[in-house]
Amino acid sequence: MREERRALGYGEADLPPYVLNAHISDSEKEKAAEVINRSDAVIFGSADEIFIKKRKENSGLVFRYSERIFKKKKNIIEFFRDGIGYRIKNPFGKPVYLLCAGAFVSSDYARYGLFRNKAYKWGYFPETKYYDNINHVLEKKKKNSILWAGRFIDWKHPDDALKAAEILKNGGVNFEMNFIGTGDMENDLKAMTDKMGLSDCVHFLGSMKPDSVREYMEKSEIFLFTSDRNEGWGAVLNEAMNSGCAVVASHEAGSVPYLTQNGENAFVYECCNPQMLAEKIMFLLNNPDKRKMISVNAYKTISEKWNASVASQRLIDLINHLAAGEKHPDIYKDGPCSKAELMKENWLKKL
Repeated sequence: MREERRALGYGEADLPPYVLNAHISDSEKEKAAEVINRSDAVIFGSADEIFIKKRKENSGLVFRYSERIFKKKKNIIEFFRDGIGYRIKNPFGKPVYLLCAGAFVSSDYARYGLFRNKAYKWGYFPETKYYDNINHVLEKKKKNSILWAGRFIDWKHPDDALKAAEILKNGGVNFEMNFIGTGDMENDLKAMTDKMGLSDCVHFLGSMKPDSVREYMEKSEIFLFTSDRNEGWGAVLNEAMNSGCAVVASHEAGSVPYLTQNGENAFVYECCNPQMLAEKIMFLLNNPDKRKMISVNAYKTISEKWNASVASQRLIDLINHLAAGEKHPDIYKDGPCSKAELMKENWLKKL
């Protein structure tokens, strides 16, 4: 885990007793291998493939848990080299299924002919908060407040939020935009803010622990999610929607097509298009009733469907259907464990 994440409060402290750290010792590694081999099902992420070698040989149920594999474009040699590796790791005729941590995952694997009709929607499931009355949360939000949170790196495009802020200010819009985070672009972003004359309405709050970020989300009316295709998922979107923010989200980030319905529980804009981003923000600021509807629907999306409680129960149902002999169960029509359709990167143009 990166040191910057440890500094924000993430880490291995206080792990529950069922967690086995297979990398600590040979005995822990042996325990992990034993559990993997005797379990009814295994969700497998980025661990060493040797852990599931025996399961695949014995046709044990495996769920490959993956973000997209084409975040960056591959040349022809990389494409075929990687394709051979993925085909070897995911043999045909074996009960190996795909849990898609992002809407573009199934399409990426399908380019290698893998997991057709065996891919299911999944994601990341941060803590879900449940409020007695979401309307009370919305009433306490600061008027015309906009929030961006994340690492200041190029593919998260915090500079697009600044460019949108410049458009808003030049249009005479009254707002406050806060940035939470740190990273390689921090000095450049602060210089941009000064050059654009935005220092009176744009503020950099530094890095914060996760709980503090959530508090700022609860205080903010609008949240900006500006990442490009390198954002395999983006759990910050779950958290912002759960906090009753009206989100304006880039169409390339992996979680956006799964969690959002454009104009219903969020607004989606074309990635790297700050003009379109500014227009969506301006609409939300000028239409409080619509903004409130989107905020309430965003909260319901997370609290009622896209959360760990719902996902875990649905996964158990899926496992039971597979154990009963169904090869391609289609139990749910949307949300976690529904079939993952093939998603093109230009999907926004079809809305």
